[in-house]
Amino acid sequence: MPVLTAIGLMSGTSLDGIDAALLRSDGERQVEIGPALTIPYDPEFRQRLRGILGAPAGADIAGVEREFTLRHAAAVHSLLEQAAIPPSEVDLIGFHGHTILHQPTQGLAGKGRTWQIGDGGLLARETGIAVVNDFRSADVAAGGEGAPFAPIFHAALTEDLPRPLAVLNLGGVGNVTWIGADGVLLAFDTGPANALLDDWVLRHTGQPYDEGSRLARAGVADRVRIDTVLEGPYFARKPPKSLDRDDFSASLAESLSLEDGAATLTALTVACIVKAADWFPAPAAIWIVSGGGRHNQLMMESLAAELGVPIRSMEDIGWDGDDVEAQAFAYLAIRHKLGLPLSFPGTTGVPAPTLGGVLHRP
Repeated sequence: MPVLTAIGLMSGTSLDGIDAALLRSDGERQVEIGPALTIPYDPEFRQRLRGILGAPAGADIAGVEREFTLRHAAAVHSLLEQAAIPPSEVDLIGFHGHTILHQPTQGLAGKGRTWQIGDGGLLARETGIAVVNDFRSADVAAGGEGAPFAPIFHAALTEDLPRPLAVLNLGGVGNVTWIGADGVLLAFDTGPANALLDDWVLRHTGQPYDEGSRLARAGVADRVRIDTVLEGPYFARKPPKSLDRDDFSASLAESLSLEDGAATLTALTVACIVKAADWFPAPAAIWIVSGGGRHNQLMMESLAAELGVPIRSMEDIGWDGDDVEAQAFAYLAIRHKLGLPLSFPGTTGVPAPTLGGVLHRP
């Protein structure tokens, strides 16, 4: 397979900002990681983006989408400048967009819906580089969950590590990839992660997150509420399975103090992950953690205590945990170009390995 150069762009459910990453790959085992950057959203735009989640009637989705796309174009230009390469040396951009609605239908082909805003044609024109976007729709149309999509990239990155292992992403929603000794993949969303805790802290303090786990450490988790959530139907469903950011709400901490609410939502994230591990065909010998949640020391300590195996941040093994999702979509764009599948029965529940993405030329 030819080796192509791609830029991946990711805007995750935690609404932090735009991650942009450069890599070269053959879409299979050869992966060469390049420079990356993050451009945080300013509070005003973050609020505008939050306001269209769920695609409410009357929301200015088109206006937000245009600004969102232009911000991504600026991120591409900044990354090219940082890497000191011209657009002509980049084959593709993998543009995830931002999920505002995700409603898969658990195997019912043609019945689900997933919507990631982002104008691929506009981005291609603004950057002069071919763009692949709309990665998830084909999978959902075929009866898959439409998420997660990073597992095939996780498998490429961990080829030289002992298996079985688990790669855990702690974004707004948690998702995990289990990779067996024979390379078999199982992937699914574990449950709420940063989104509920961040929403709780923002609402009560105006701060974007619980810095240093200060609030959660000062509180006491309400185990009855956590157990009630874990008795819900999602956690009884066999994976693969996926969630929308708003499938759970920070209201489950209502009437608790600020500190007890933070402790409860932090402990809930950990409990969801521990429960998710029960679905693994064999225990993971090591967990590798990406996403903003890896900076939550209390969460990482609690995971290690509950799972009883090493919990490592991606930096511990030489990756950058802030960039891996963007890198994954660069890798997926290359796979699209080469006609390789993006999703699999073990990762999204789709009936057969499935191609995905839409190509836009400048």
